Amino acid sequence: MSNLVRHCFGVRSVDRQPWTTCGYVFLVALLDVYAGYACAQNYPVRSVRVVVPVTPGGGTDLVARMVSQKLSENIGQPFVIENRPGAGNVIGSALVASSKPDGYTLLVVPISHAVNVSLVKLPFDPIADFAPIVHLGSAPSIVAVHPSLPVKTVSDLVRLARSRPGAMGYGSGGNGSSTHLAAELLKLLAKINLYHVPYKGGDPALVSVLSGQTSMCVGSLPAALPHVNSRRLKALAITSAMRSPVLPELVTVAESGVPGYEYSGWYGLLAPAGTPAAAIERLNTEVNKVLQDPAIVQKLAADGTQPVGGTPAHFADLIKSEIAKWAKVVKSANIRAE
Repeated sequence: MSNLVRHCFGVRSVDRQPWTTCGYVFLVALLDVYAGYACAQNYPVRSVRVVVPVTPGGGTDLVARMVSQKLSENIGQPFVIENRPGAGNVIGSALVASSKPDGYTLLVVPISHAVNVSLVKLPFDPIADFAPIVHLGSAPSIVAVHPSLPVKTVSDLVRLARSRPGAMGYGSGGNGSSTHLAAELLKLLAKINLYHVPYKGGDPALVSVLSGQTSMCVGSLPAALPHVNSRRLKALAITSAMRSPVLPELVTVAESGVPGYEYSGWYGLLAPAGTPAAAIERLNTEVNKVLQDPAIVQKLAADGTQPVGGTPAHFADLIKSEIAKWAKVVKSANIRAE
């Protein structure tokens, strides 16, 4: 018998009496491994609370409800939506960050999870206080202008803006909103000067372009598409890195003269930091199945969202890269939250 085994199990060469401290440590570790295996096999054994930090009806809420309903059907346990809006999505996120990390409280977040850290002092760390589960979906927008504006492409828009520095305005859903940041990223990369007109939501910002009060906006695809089809709005480009299957003929902003530009709203699923790895793995596996369901894909597409999926590590990398990306935009544009 090796000295290591003798030490760990307390076995002496003379009396061979076992189970001193190291023996008990080994037994506890073995039981932990078994408990983790049992968790993987049985989780969840009761209802799961899914906190959504926004009001009912928006994109984040719709994605959360679609996925939660399908998880309930597939797993056989209720996944119950709980809307906790307020403070720019901070209230619901803070609730989950301080919840027991047992796999029974989850959080669905939009892109603001990666932006807020650059805008306000948060009561949590968006990386350290959460365990990423899966990237649910991506929602690109379009750069849209009033039909009277004499441009056909983003390159045309850039040239016109440079010829009229500070004279053209864009509407957004408010200071620090995703539509504000998306337009500021365009300004930064294209080196143009546009003035900002904040509204209380993306729909009023879109209306401001339709009425000619502002020259352009970065609008959500589902909201803008009917006006594009009726020719009341002119779509110049899609903001994602790849073209959208909804409008495959519409070029990306990067293709249209602003290399490196990419903006897509996104949704993801998180748990409190310290949630058992077995629970994270089960949820990741089941949600990836949901995101490949043809009916779910169709419903998400109707809301302008493309399902993504992938590993927890993939989602963790996205959050980190998005935090760094939008921190630069916030600093460059000197953006302050309302």
